[in-house]
Amino acid sequence: MKDENQPAARTNRFFILRTLWHRSRAEARDDSEASRAITMPTQGALPPLQQVLRRLAMALLVLAVTVLIVWADRAGYNDTSDGSVDLLDAVYYATVTLSTTGYGDITPVSDGARLTNVLVITPLRVLFLIILVGTTLEVLTERTRQQVRIHRWRSRTRDHVVVVGYGTKGRHAIESLLSTGIGKEKIVVVDPQQKAAHAAGDDGLVAVVGDATRSETLLKAEVQSASRVIIAPQRDETATLITLTARQLNRHATIVVAVREDENVPLLKQSGADTVVTSSSSAGRLLGVSMASPPVARTLEDLMTHGSGLDLGERAVTEEEIGRAPRECADLIVAVLRNRKLLDYTDPAVAVLQRADRVISISRSGPADR
Repeated sequence: MKDENQPAARTNRFFILRTLWHRSRAEARDDSEASRAITMPTQGALPPLQQVLRRLAMALLVLAVTVLIVWADRAGYNDTSDGSVDLLDAVYYATVTLSTTGYGDITPVSDGARLTNVLVITPLRVLFLIILVGTTLEVLTERTRQQVRIHRWRSRTRDHVVVVGYGTKGRHAIESLLSTGIGKEKIVVVDPQQKAAHAAGDDGLVAVVGDATRSETLLKAEVQSASRVIIAPQRDETATLITLTARQLNRHATIVVAVREDENVPLLKQSGADTVVTSSSSAGRLLGVSMASPPVARTLEDLMTHGSGLDLGERAVTEEEIGRAPRECADLIVAVLRNRKLLDYTDPAVAVLQRADRVISISRSGPADR
């Protein structure tokens, strides 16, 4: 497996280096649009005052090195005022030279001093100027770094999860995904609000700003190569349009949609959704259960919150469970998924578990066997 990944990694590295040297007009246009729409995870940075102090220290270091060079070769310089160069004159000369002021009152006269100016002091002058104008260069560098990060992300993103909507439903969905072991690098957020995209970036997630009902927005999120899509917008009609667009771009991904009204469930199923969750009716049923039996409601909440005690999840059948009845297993198996059919554990067809089965089980908190 390691040997198979090495050529792919080498190809990705070559692709990134090639884009730094040469890009077609179409690639440049795509990169420009992507850099405006895609928000990469926020990286740690020094506070502004520390950045300024660090640049000041670097500039002073360059100045000190230049002073030492001039002072060491002071015999090769001539001062028009007194003919000799002391330490103060060396500091003065280094300062006016690095700042490109150059009054001409202290000049290199020997061949060695002039050669040192050409080979050493001139590069130091360029370095000093780079530090002074570092803010502008940093903006350009950051833009290039952002494009490189986006290139790397787009070339590596496969079988990920696209979450449309970073509101309350989207955030909790992502929390559940993270609790099951899915990494943040495998989740992409799509939201029309720049503020929500920045919040996702601060949480370590890649975010795309744009209208998810448009194909170009979902393409920026690499939905065509995603394995799962979670759609949780504010309006049901928006969810329908997003589902149609996502299914058109990806025929094989599992699409889960959250809507408010039960009457929209059949329309979402026809639009290509695999699972439709009705938030209003689900909340109403939970309210009714809570009124009838608060312990049952707490148990349901426990089952839906991964890692809080009891976990309800899907997993593959273990070697020890093959050939056994669901009730004979260590975990409490409540359903069996066989040949894409969900069967109750009491169904005679699943009296004995098979190797290809997947089970819905209740277990103590811990990573599921995936």
